[in-house]
Amino acid sequence: MCAPSVLAAVWAGLTRRDAMHYLAGMYVAGRLVANAEASQPPPVRSPGPPPTDAPRRSLPADHIVDLTHTLSPRFPIWPGNEPIVLKVKSQLQRDGFYANRWDISEHHGTHLDAPAHAAADGATVEKIDPRHLVVPLAVVDIRERVARDPDTAVTIDDLQRWEKRHGPLPAGCALAVCSGWDAKAIDAKAFLGSDASGTLHFPGFSPRAVEFLLHERQVVGLIVDTLSIDIGPSRDFPVHKLWLGAGKWAVECAARLDQVPPVGATVFVGAPKVATASGGPIRLLALW
Repeated sequence: MCAPSVLAAVWAGLTRRDAMHYLAGMYVAGRLVANAEASQPPPVRSPGPPPTDAPRRSLPADHIVDLTHTLSPRFPIWPGNEPIVLKVKSQLQRDGFYANRWDISEHHGTHLDAPAHAAADGATVEKIDPRHLVVPLAVVDIRERVARDPDTAVTIDDLQRWEKRHGPLPAGCALAVCSGWDAKAIDAKAFLGSDASGTLHFPGFSPRAVEFLLHERQVVGLIVDTLSIDIGPSRDFPVHKLWLGAGKWAVECAARLDQVPPVGATVFVGAPKVATASGGPIRLLALW
């Protein structure tokens, strides 16, 4: 940059005509530079964190429903298994902190079935892709039919009627069945539906409906409000074998599915990350 005294000396040696020519030339040169800069592509920014004022992604959460039963020694469990045992290990007044010890079966309360639960080469809980545990939720309501037949199962017709009303099942979704059975959880005998012969009675999925979902739709998980994705009287558990054998997960003993819309919610499956686990109690949340 020139000093002011140098510029003054230059201007003093110019005639008016020379000065006018000089200013005109400077104007034209300035326009040429501006046009050249405008024609250049925008600079490529190096990768890095987004600006601090960039909008953040978020999920809508105007509504949050806890689909989890509170687990206690009184919660119904599959015959032959022992209920959870809770022992106080530390007391606040005595030890300065409060803590319990749990003794619990993996498949108790609102819980996850990992593929390994029914497939020799299936993934255990810690190997489930976390992207498959936060997914769109679709809810099929069969409460009216369950009131007439507790052993009823979700059929292909149920799924097609749902899609006719709500559109195709979202790709990568979890499919839940609202049967109203969760209301029976306060009574173990009613929740198991056991008869005089010891046979259990409650709704679930039909094998044909599961085969349809496996081959015709992109569903990652099944959710039921009963003890099993198979119907109660099942002896060989074909739905478990089909679904978990295909590398999918299932959640059993969900609650309050009647409070969730048929479509539009997202479900969070809070699975425990325990090495080699075949399942485990979870915190199940729906939000929309």
